[in-house]
Amino acid sequence: MHVINMSLSVEDVRKIAKLARLELSPMEEKRYAETISVVLDYMKILNEVDTTGVESTSQVTKLQNIMREDIPRDSLIRKELIAQMPKVKMEELIVPGVFNDDEE
Repeated sequence: MHVINMSLSVEDVRKIAKLARLELSPMEEKRYAETISVVLDYMKILNEVDTTGVESTSQVTKLQNIMREDIPRDSLIRKELIAQMPKVKMEELIVPGVFNDDEE
């Protein structure tokens, strides 16, 4: 195994932190530059592994999601729930608008 040294500069870390809106101390910038560089070097080594004939795998347990059909049904406590809502119109909850000042 050989070292590739795909180093990430402190300036690169600053740019990434700015994009992610993270505030890092100079010590954190240096530490992250070193840590991320090690990870990138390792990924470069992994990219060199011959995977010819290896089938793509998304998981190894062979488990599958068991999905049931989404069938609407009446709630047993619908009236009690509606009675607790602060503002109702035609038996539906009214909430403030997200993109305007309207409530409906």
